[in-house]
Amino acid sequence: MTDHSTPGSDCCRDFSRSQMSRRSLLQGAAAVGGTMAVTQMFGDAMMQSTFAGTPGGNTMVVVSLRGGIDGLGVVVPHGDPGYYAARRNTAIPVNTLLCKDQMFGLHPNMEPLVPLWNSGELAAVQATGLAVPNRSHFSAIEEVEDAAPGSDTRTGWINRMIGLGQSSGTLDAVQLGMNFPTTAMIGPRSVLATQNLSGLQLPGLDNNVAPRYSSLQAAWAGATGPLAAGASEAVGISKGAGAQLKTMPDSATPYPTDWYAAPFAEPLKNAAKLIRADIGTDVIAIDAGNWDLHTNYGTTAWGSMQSNVSGLAKSLAAFMQDLGELRSRVTVVTISEFGRRIAENGSQGFDHGWGNMMLVAGAGVKGGRYHGSWPGIEANPLPDSDLKVTTDYRNVLGEIVSKRFPDRSVPALFPGLSIAPIGVMV
Repeated sequence: MTDHSTPGSDCCRDFSRSQMSRRSLLQGAAAVGGTMAVTQMFGDAMMQSTFAGTPGGNTMVVVSLRGGIDGLGVVVPHGDPGYYAARRNTAIPVNTLLCKDQMFGLHPNMEPLVPLWNSGELAAVQATGLAVPNRSHFSAIEEVEDAAPGSDTRTGWINRMIGLGQSSGTLDAVQLGMNFPTTAMIGPRSVLATQNLSGLQLPGLDNNVAPRYSSLQAAWAGATGPLAAGASEAVGISKGAGAQLKTMPDSATPYPTDWYAAPFAEPLKNAAKLIRADIGTDVIAIDAGNWDLHTNYGTTAWGSMQSNVSGLAKSLAAFMQDLGELRSRVTVVTISEFGRRIAENGSQGFDHGWGNMMLVAGAGVKGGRYHGSWPGIEANPLPDSDLKVTTDYRNVLGEIVSKRFPDRSVPALFPGLSIAPIGVMV
């Protein structure tokens, strides 16, 4: 495969193009009023329909670590001498690693999550990813989030998952942190995407609620088509979930305020509030961070990697604390489009690779251990060497779905997958 990365830049051109391309795709869909389109009305509220799913159920939180996180820098294979041979400037010293076994340990900035590891609520899976390497951000993101290789049907796996459930409301799947859904959310089922939960209420409602709704009803009375449907949907969510969330008290849990934690903390804080509202959300999707570290990767003392890992760990720890007893209903999983190369590049960063790791936390997790089959690292890996994939990432997602949402068919969710649970869930 051709590596489209540009060593020497903090964010390669392909990664930037992927963000613009996804926006363009979604804006085009909205313009023609397709079934997968979303309609932006009245501030930041984006939706297709107005009804939520069944309260009291389980929720899956999918945290996409965009840009291709370096899994070897988070779940460190200290027991494999090839790791230290390949990373002479950036390897993490074994004496600083957390939660070590004979082969693996966690990055020292994962320290806020150690209590979850010790309580059996956090696990890691090594050597996960696509069946075939794909080093293009845009193409790999599409492939990972479609999760149906060889299929002509362009639907995201989250959209398929909620479609396999019993309810049929927009709030079954919610994208937090941005105003457009990712590829994983695209499909025939209605979804909601919003920058933050305050965007679910129409502006101008203070002391003017009834007249505002009345005027909107009069303005759109008798109108038809997708724009009219969008207006009706905006009003419905504003009156329902938007009003409920506005009256809920803010969380007393302190979330990190560091600049590097903001991409993780803000959407996770909103996710906790949405879960506490208990309005039937099955899946919450969050895109967080820029992990495309061709340069400025750094060490444990400086650089983007250490600050990114710290922001993720602090925010996820706060989120789990915020949930309290509701942790028994929530499972978190991280995902990324690909990993990084084994060896450093000439800028002491890492170019696009293949195998990666996934973190799984919360309810039903067989935690406090490392899962998966380790493929090993050659004693002297070549500059373009990849970590091999031994676990199809869909098997991690499928195992979570089968255990936490047993009414959903994993073969229907991931067509063509050779199902092989790895034991990460109880």
